[in-house]
Amino acid sequence: MTAPTSAPLTPYATLLGFTRYVDRTGPTKASFVGGLRKQRASRHGFNPHGQFVKALKADIAFHTGGTHLADVADVVKPRWRPLYQALVPGATAWLESLGEPAGIDLAQTRDALAMLGDLPVKINPHFGIRYADGHAEAVRLHFDEAPPSEEAALATLHLMARHMDAVLPHAEPVLVDVRRGVAHRTPEHVRSAQVEQWLAGEAAAFRAIWSTAA
Repeated sequence: MTAPTSAPLTPYATLLGFTRYVDRTGPTKASFVGGLRKQRASRHGFNPHGQFVKALKADIAFHTGGTHLADVADVVKPRWRPLYQALVPGATAWLESLGEPAGIDLAQTRDALAMLGDLPVKINPHFGIRYADGHAEAVRLHFDEAPPSEEAALATLHLMARHMDAVLPHAEPVLVDVRRGVAHRTPEHVRSAQVEQWLAGEAAAFRAIWSTAA
């Protein structure tokens, strides 16, 4: 009797994984997708930014203007303290740029599943913001030491906008570079159809690499 074979691992990407992939060139694309595939197969992953995001959301929800952010580096495990200390100044500056704390509220976002051709991509903003005038933003945070490239930012914002009806209806997508406190929005000159065509090609290549990485 032969042992049953395991089902093939279906290609899949998170928004973070896919946008990091489109930012790579040449052979580094293949090695990156191979790493994502192995990570998914092992079902292993850890998010070191969880307490940071929780503190930032608390400052928005309770209109505390950065007091939770100011304290969060002191309560995380020592190994993560340097990371949090590097993130807090920029995040605080961005929070202050939003205006009076009482004029903004936390808005609930929902995850969505985008299909780029046959590739599922999980669209998962970190949170939403609603302003006193009624307009809203769905926020995705960028934590890396290097600022987001134009390609990575464009892919992130386009995919969020594409599914905003599910994520946070009528909201604008925003990518916040946490370390520098800078908010990125979709440039007015961008043609959505061209971005869609570009991402479809990237997704097809992602799937092909995933299949050969088995």
